[in-house]
Amino acid sequence: MREYRLNTGAPQRADARRRTLYLRPDDASPRLFHHAEVLAASLPPLLIAAERVAATVSQGVHGRRRVGQGETFWQYRRYQPGDPIQRIDWRKSAKSRHVHLRQTEWEAAQSVWLWRDASPSMSFQSRVAWPTKRERAEILLLALASLLARGGEHFALLGQGEPPSAGRVALRRIAESIDGGRVPTANLPANDALPRYSRLVLIGDLLSPLDEIRRIVSRYAAQGVRGHLLQVLDPAEESLPYAGRVLFEGPEGDGETLIGRVEDVRAGYRELMAAHKQGLIDATQSVGWTFAVHHTDKPPQPALLALFLLLSEQAG
Repeated sequence: MREYRLNTGAPQRADARRRTLYLRPDDASPRLFHHAEVLAASLPPLLIAAERVAATVSQGVHGRRRVGQGETFWQYRRYQPGDPIQRIDWRKSAKSRHVHLRQTEWEAAQSVWLWRDASPSMSFQSRVAWPTKRERAEILLLALASLLARGGEHFALLGQGEPPSAGRVALRRIAESIDGGRVPTANLPANDALPRYSRLVLIGDLLSPLDEIRRIVSRYAAQGVRGHLLQVLDPAEESLPYAGRVLFEGPEGDGETLIGRVEDVRAGYRELMAAHKQGLIDATQSVGWTFAVHHTDKPPQPALLALFLLLSEQAG
């Protein structure tokens, strides 16, 4: 299935009955980092926006704690059949009529690999007031990296050959890679070997053929990697709100398609999009991965929060 992206804000032909919608050229990426930490200068716009989103979301997850292997005491709870005897706190139990276990807080950092689609199709926006899919994907990726840095997690960009690291240094490395164009522009990630129990976050429009996406998901799942797919779409890509005679131009060498009455194909188009989405759901659920959809006309915070909480819950 090939989905054509449009930009209604571009110039149109004089014939009002024959509307041609052109793709907006991909703007040069704004500088993401400019020696801000060295001289306390202002951060470039994209990273500023990502940090702002991350700061908002972090207020909702501040103080989140989970049970796991660590040294920090968290709480006591009553013993249940099957619990390891070694975890019984005998001193606490001697003062009570019940046997209690001592629980500690999870402290082990996980490795998270991040990827976002930077192909030409991601430059689409149906309204000037909304960001392009690429802009939104980059903000979500950087904001997630910022949250992971605050949580002490290790993370890296997929396909860069760099091992995951923690803190602001890792965040800056990702920002510089995106800013410098040192990231692949393919529709889907390459087949990199990842350590078992790693986490993988893929952000893009995910409009590639389902068979290709299934192969990517199955390949990483076979390595013992847990993954999360976040589909970023412009609302027009699902609803096809155009009417009349429209010339669609594909952004990735797909050619042109002239449709006399878009209204006549809208129902079938929506069915194809729904089937594609269901295919993504099935592909992820079959291997224990998660899938979500985010639209560029919505604020990024809810999608970021849901994604971060999924990573937090599965770490333990």
